[in-house]
Amino acid sequence: MEKILVSACLVGERVRYNGVVKSFESHILKSWNRRGRVVAICPEVAGGLPVPRPRSEISGGDGNQVLSSHNKVININGQDVTKYFLEGAVKALELAGSLGIKLAIFKEGGPSCGSSYIYDGSFSGIKKPGKGVTAALLGKNGIRVFSEREILKADNYIKTLII
Repeated sequence: MEKILVSACLVGERVRYNGVVKSFESHILKSWNRRGRVVAICPEVAGGLPVPRPRSEISGGDGNQVLSSHNKVININGQDVTKYFLEGAVKALELAGSLGIKLAIFKEGGPSCGSSYIYDGSFSGIKKPGKGVTAALLGKNGIRVFSEREILKADNYIKTLII
């Protein structure tokens, strides 16, 4: 049975930067969870960041540029927290690799998990196209990353892996 890597916040774990639980209600996600398919991870916590923690955004570019050392992840206090995001991305990739995971459902918008957009680094709520650090690393390694808004598409995709 295919396992699915899922942002821990989506399954109700208290891992978000502000400590607020923001689970995602979906019959598909509930079904996967009941059948033991969900493997939850918060790359930021796995990388060593606490809960709560100062908000972070990618300063210029996206996760791909962070992976290539061309950009950094900075928190709202101006501290460079790139190493935590890189460490968390590597741990997520290692976990996925150890379990043969080929699919991830991640919380859209975050500097780790964003799959189609992230925030622009100004801490003003402005979104821009791009991937978070973990989403970019997983994608570079052949793991499809979907946002929670694409869960039906992801469910259809995983069915193609099983057939």
